[in-house]
Amino acid sequence: MPIVLLIIVGAAAGFVATRLMDLHTDVPTTIAIGVAGALIGGLLLRFLLMLTGLAFGFVGALLGAVAVIWIWQRYSGRS
Repeated sequence: MPIVLLIIVGAAAGFVATRLMDLHTDVPTTIAIGVAGALIGGLLLRFLLMLTGLAFGFVGALLGAVAVIWIWQRYSGRS
C-alpha cells in the first residue's frame, strides 16, 4: 500500500510542481518527476511526516519534485 500512496502523492506533487515551475511535460514524465520528488522529499522530511501527518508528506513531495525539476533544467539544458 505505501507504494500506491507514493505514486498517487507523487503524481499530484509532480503535477503541481510542473505547473509552479512552468514546465510542460507529458504525463509519464510528470509522474516520474513527482515520484522522484516524493522519494527525495520523503527522505528529507521523514521526521516531520511522523510528527505531523500526511500534509507534510505532500509538502515534502512537492519540494522534492521542484528540486528535481530545477536540477533537470539546470544540467540538461532544457527550459
